[in-house]
Amino acid sequence: MKLGVNIDHVATVRQARRTTEPDPVWAAAAAELGGADQITVHLREDRRHIQDRDIELLKRTVNVKLNLECACVDEMLAIACELKPDQVCLVPEKREEVTTEGGLDVIANRNRVSDAVSKLHEAGIFVSLFIDPAEDQIALAKELSAEAVELHTGSYADAPTDALRTEQLKILKSASAFTKTSGLHLHAGHGLTYSNVLPIAAIDGMEELNIGHSIIARSMFVGMQTAVEQMKALCIQGAKG
Repeated sequence: MKLGVNIDHVATVRQARRTTEPDPVWAAAAAELGGADQITVHLREDRRHIQDRDIELLKRTVNVKLNLECACVDEMLAIACELKPDQVCLVPEKREEVTTEGGLDVIANRNRVSDAVSKLHEAGIFVSLFIDPAEDQIALAKELSAEAVELHTGSYADAPTDALRTEQLKILKSASAFTKTSGLHLHAGHGLTYSNVLPIAAIDGMEELNIGHSIIARSMFVGMQTAVEQMKALCIQGAKG
């Protein structure tokens, strides 16, 4: 079980004052000390948190995998192809949203996603698609030659009752099984916390979880290294069953 630590919201705090601290590059180093297997950042078109300078420095300093989340737009794809992170996760993006809402609709955006995957592959970059846990979306991701899918866990994380959360977990397990049968790498993320991550980590075949907000929130009280250590321990516990 691999843990990707999303450090976007360290940059959110910095950008609130348009200053130089806290520096997400320092946060990445602390996350690595805590056992992070991957550093994840989302370079948004509006640059609301992570800046170009951040990803350029992270590319030079991160010692684990660097996972860049970005939209299927020419500007972002050009940056990704020049930067060459270890992995690019293509995500939907709307200016008015607080955070990413739902998975990328690969079916509705087939041509754009196909072109994006091709460009990234030409640059030698491993491609993941952030999608809802639906078999038709997963099947098309495979058809378009993505190496992995990251299943959107927001509906599970936001479920208001235990019964609804159980139902969403069933959907995720079914989609996960279909993903593995399709020959794709299985990742998941969005809204995962210290209190709800265990059942997701326990899904058969789950390889990677990307978690940000909950880790950053806890790090304010216990420090980044400890916050990552605690989340990594839960991921391992879940994976062991």
